[in-house]
Amino acid sequence: MVVETENENLCVNKLIAAKKDIIMVEGDMIVPDSKPDILNTICTSGVVCTYKKEVLDEKVRIDGNINTCIMYLSDDAQDKVRGINTSLDFSEAISVPNAKEGMNAIIKTKLKSIECKVINGRKIGMKATLEIDIKLYSREEVEIVNNIQNAEGIQMLKEDLRVNSLVGIGENKIYTKDNISIDNIDNLAEILKTDIAIVDKDVKISYNKILAKAEARIKIMYLTEDNRVSSIDTKIPIVGFIDIPNVTEENICDLDYEIKNMIIKPNATEEHSIYIELEIGVAAFCYEEKQINLIQDLYSPCENLEFKQKKITTITNKQTRKEMKQIREKVEIEGMENKNIIDVDVCPVIEKQENSGSRIIYTGNLEINFVLSNQDLQMEVRNSKIPFEYTLDGIEDAENVNSALEMEVANQDFIVQEGGIVTSNVDLVMNNDMYRSTNMNIMNEIQTNGEREAEDYSLILYIVKKGDTLWKIAKRYGSTVDDIVRTNGIEDENQIMAGQKLFIPRYVRPGIKYA
Repeated sequence: MVVETENENLCVNKLIAAKKDIIMVEGDMIVPDSKPDILNTICTSGVVCTYKKEVLDEKVRIDGNINTCIMYLSDDAQDKVRGINTSLDFSEAISVPNAKEGMNAIIKTKLKSIECKVINGRKIGMKATLEIDIKLYSREEVEIVNNIQNAEGIQMLKEDLRVNSLVGIGENKIYTKDNISIDNIDNLAEILKTDIAIVDKDVKISYNKILAKAEARIKIMYLTEDNRVSSIDTKIPIVGFIDIPNVTEENICDLDYEIKNMIIKPNATEEHSIYIELEIGVAAFCYEEKQINLIQDLYSPCENLEFKQKKITTITNKQTRKEMKQIREKVEIEGMENKNIIDVDVCPVIEKQENSGSRIIYTGNLEINFVLSNQDLQMEVRNSKIPFEYTLDGIEDAENVNSALEMEVANQDFIVQEGGIVTSNVDLVMNNDMYRSTNMNIMNEIQTNGEREAEDYSLILYIVKKGDTLWKIAKRYGSTVDDIVRTNGIEDENQIMAGQKLFIPRYVRPGIKYA
């Protein structure tokens, strides 16, 4: 006979597959007729746009492009520095075991490096390295038995758990555009270099809606018509709504941003300005914290019970922490004397993570590229690394914590001193996303299968073995934890020791008479 139960629903955002891969993107570019011949390249930058991603059986397909800016030295005596903007397209199918069509994907694409080789004065060969970080999730609805109706005589071992249940997943595209003003004395000739980063991320939750707020930090180096190199660093807002049914202010929400398309060009209708248009994809994963009273095991001293168990893995203790890391260092860079810093790219990279005790320790480097110029506007690039360590304190049982760290460069300042010494002041925003994985045995299909064999009332002398609990002993001999505690005068049912002697009362089924 099936036992009537009280159930609770739990939605698990199950991680199915995780994979990191490196792909190479190559192509050639012909210099436009309007541009002078190339002597050699000075520096190359790129912004990755991923406009399509698709999860298929056993693979993930990614389509996008790298919007590339090449700054080069021309063979024209008047135009010493010139720039070319081009697009390097890519389409890649990456093998991912256990991938299935319809799974939710979080894919982060990072430009590791981009190189240009001058084939001849009118042709450039380009080679880019992309790091692809793929995580695939499957939504699983689970029904948890947390109580049994009319459970007289049934012994239940319960555990109180706080878990994070998935409320919903949603996504949207946000379009933002702006005209960025440059100095009024600058007549823009061409764009030499572009960098874009999504920073200052924030989320506001109201009923059924997620408000995603962030800013696109845009750095542009440009050439003026009188052959001066200048730059501008600005931010434009990113604001959009994502509809998710049943989400409330008490929920926790993870947002993932990716640039899908971009347009950056001199404004054709307004002088001294640059037109910017961005298409940003935003995905939201929302969770609620649930308190569940999970039945771990059960039995009846008077009836035979049968049930099935299913093991699931879910998350608990989900939290985010945002902290500021200040890096103040002096570095010596050869060839910095009598040079002006035109632009600096700062890329923080984590090399190692160590979870120990109550701390998570990250070690990494600031990878820094300096674009320099002398009085004759001759330009070059110098590279440097600054090692750093970041410690996240106050983490209970840090060894069992899963953490993901995202870093934003909030502020940066570099001053060249005598002897090629550069004073570096960098502020990093450390966004920490943390949770624990927990395994749960979910019980279902509980039914009775006849009465247990009746036995005379008796006391059994039992010697506790290593690994025993009162629950295991009571279940083995058809007794109850309460009866064992009462018979032996035990103060704490969780404190028994190997070698301890216990009297185990055998259960007497009601209605059965013994001689």
